Amino acid sequence: MPLWHIYHPVGAYSDQDKQEFARDITKFYTGVGLPDFYVVALFHEIPESSFFIGGEPTGNTVRVVVEHIARHTQDPHLRKRMTEALNALMLRYTKDRGLHWEFHVDETPQDMWMIAGLWPPAPGSEAEQAWARENRPIP
Repeated sequence: MPLWHIYHPVGAYSDQDKQEFARDITKFYTGVGLPDFYVVALFHEIPESSFFIGGEPTGNTVRVVVEHIARHTQDPHLRKRMTEALNALMLRYTKDRGLHWEFHVDETPQDMWMIAGLWPPAPGSEAEQAWARENRPIP
């Protein structure tokens, strides 16, 4: 499960922008075989009076925290490619709008999560493919 927390200035994104951003995020992960419902994007509007960088208020920064839970990789080249691909995904919603952006990716141990009380199936397994086809967890 990728979980994206997108902290952004008030008014930076319309409802349509948020939906498009979430769809682009989802498309990225379903492209590597994850079920749609694994992908969660949460948008957090932060007023300038509550968003500080270096002790100074900012009204033009987007800070993204990505939590990877369903998939991890230890290969440094794959990690670099994935990070660059995530950055490229964000450009339309950050750089192209004149916003400053920062992000990082955390990896949660795979044995520390459940969905609807179920242990997720092994990555790439037939059971996971069934979850993707049904777009829901299946006991």
